[in-house]
Amino acid sequence: MKSNMKLMFVGVAMAGLMTACKQKGTEMTKSGAYKDTVGLAQFQQEKAEKERRAAEYNSAPVRTVRTTTNQPVTTTQPAARKKGWSKAAKGTAIGAGSGAILGAVINKKNRGVGAVVGGVVGGGVGYGVGRSKDKKDGRVQ
Repeated sequence: MKSNMKLMFVGVAMAGLMTACKQKGTEMTKSGAYKDTVGLAQFQQEKAEKERRAAEYNSAPVRTVRTTTNQPVTTTQPAARKKGWSKAAKGTAIGAGSGAILGAVINKKNRGVGAVVGGVVGGGVGYGVGRSKDKKDGRVQ
């Protein structure tokens, strides 16, 4: 008797699963194909449009250059994009690290406070030096 109840329960559960697992978000058309009701096609179209815009944005801008005769000439050369760390960021990291080490060595009574103070001062000095190098290179105006 118990095995019949188990078998019946499994059968009812399977029937429930079969009806619950119908494909949601689609409807069958007369031709037998499924019609998109969730909006997947629209989503894919919007995604492709976003990718196209991003590619346009990331492509090199056209620059207008004035010649000696004041005639505008358009060039299609891409503007040089700087990659990696700026010199200001490198200076800050190097200055903070070396300042923390020096601060801990100098302040022998409380090395933690010396490291923090040295790191802040060293980071500030390193940032100033790196920023001036960035301005000289033309990375920052």
